[in-house]
Amino acid sequence: MAKVLVATEKPFAAEAVEQIAEIFNKAGYECTFFEKYNGQDELIAAVADAEAIIIRSDNVTPEVIEAAKKLKIVVRAGAGFDNVNLEAATKNDVCVMNTPGQNSNAVAELVLGMMVYQARSHYNGTSGTELCCKKLGIHAYGNVGKLVAKIAKGFGMEVFAFDPFVAKKTIEADGVTVFDTVEELYSTCDYVSLHIPANEHTIKSINYDLLSKMKPNAVLVNTARKEVINEDDMIKIFTEKSGFKYVSDIAPSNKELLLESYPNRCFFTPKKMGAQTAEANINAGKAAARQIISFLEKGDTTFKVN
Repeated sequence: MAKVLVATEKPFAAEAVEQIAEIFNKAGYECTFFEKYNGQDELIAAVADAEAIIIRSDNVTPEVIEAAKKLKIVVRAGAGFDNVNLEAATKNDVCVMNTPGQNSNAVAELVLGMMVYQARSHYNGTSGTELCCKKLGIHAYGNVGKLVAKIAKGFGMEVFAFDPFVAKKTIEADGVTVFDTVEELYSTCDYVSLHIPANEHTIKSINYDLLSKMKPNAVLVNTARKEVINEDDMIKIFTEKSGFKYVSDIAPSNKELLLESYPNRCFFTPKKMGAQTAEANINAGKAAARQIISFLEKGDTTFKVN
């Protein structure tokens, strides 16, 4: 009987837990839910007998992988997988997967929700602006970016995108205008929505040179990763552009300074909320469970990322 550990410091919704457990029970697997744990030491102790692990935003470090001597697969229930040390996983012959697309609608809706919140001055009773007829730039046109474009069109926005890894004709088929350079995206649009991963090429890539090209009253929206922002450069932009605004699903390290200095020009969710819907929880959790079973029983590596 295969042993699966669902390790979630930020637990799945109750309905998702029930459906994940049902999938594993039907397959004859032993499934343990390890929720709201306190720190890496507790996680390291919990993984000793696990052959498979499902995580959300939890960090799977080299120490976690080394402690899990029987581990064969880790599935991140979500799109991003920078919280898993791929080098250590590969070294120990551990397959790492994500569940692309399962959280996409939840994240896309949050993007537009934060944009409306900022456009309407945080609902503080003062006059705001409308999204209709504004230009939205999508930085990375993956599953989330595609849905952001679709929803934004419903608001009457003009949508643009930059993504050198997606064919131009694929993006244009959605009625989205493609820019050949990221600088053109930032200089043209009233809103820019970030959907890039955090890796050696993108960390701190949203820097002064790029942000300084944005319009004076532009809004940057981040539901990607906080590491892609150069936070020191962000402070310079807030100082130099009196109308610049920043809303994010990932609070920056200098959150207190920004909120104190520019309370009406920034907003940060209390924790990462992009995938925090019942539907996203269920979709990603069930997908992760099925991928584990398919991998262990059939060797299916469709969503392998290492």
